[in-house]
Amino acid sequence: MKNLFYIFLALILFSCKENKNTDLKDPAPAHSNHKDNMIESEKGSVKKILSPHTAAMAMIGEAHIHIDYSSPGVRDRIIFGGLVGYGQVWQAGAHKATWIETNKDLEFDGQLLKAGKYGFFTIPGKSDWTIIFNSNWDQHGKDEYDEKDDVLRLKIIPEVMDDVKEHLEYQITKTNLTEGSISLSWEKVRISFPFVVKP
Repeated sequence: MKNLFYIFLALILFSCKENKNTDLKDPAPAHSNHKDNMIESEKGSVKKILSPHTAAMAMIGEAHIHIDYSSPGVRDRIIFGGLVGYGQVWQAGAHKATWIETNKDLEFDGQLLKAGKYGFFTIPGKSDWTIIFNSNWDQHGKDEYDEKDDVLRLKIIPEVMDDVKEHLEYQITKTNLTEGSISLSWEKVRISFPFVVKP
């Protein structure tokens, strides 16, 4: 009986020693780590995205037009003639090149844009802009831009706005059942170009 008591006592001491060692190896309890993870998650969720990914879509008659782009902010910078140089090709957004898709043929200033998906680029200037539809729609920025892939170019006169448009924005506006316009606004510049939906 005495031997059993000593064996029992030895087991209790051994068990306490194991628990003590475990505590030394992992001083922070499990719920503390979980809390830290939650804080990190909460911090991550409130982090502001500087150039959010967004889209503009509209139905004009039977034409479904979709513009996919990332929307950078001005953030107290000079945009046109500064961040975006005059006379240089710009992907008309941030990150990946902006793209436009239409399920119907569209006519811009007498030029036909066949139904399909296109990279959308611009060449901003002080007095006029060049609008470019390019067959290579899936590219990062303007890294892979090649003029030989252009399918349509337009010259546009920009409008100077009174108020600053903080984030780049595209709009597709319906004029009537077969006509509409696409506009781009950012900083104090707005460009707009009308189109006709072809039957």
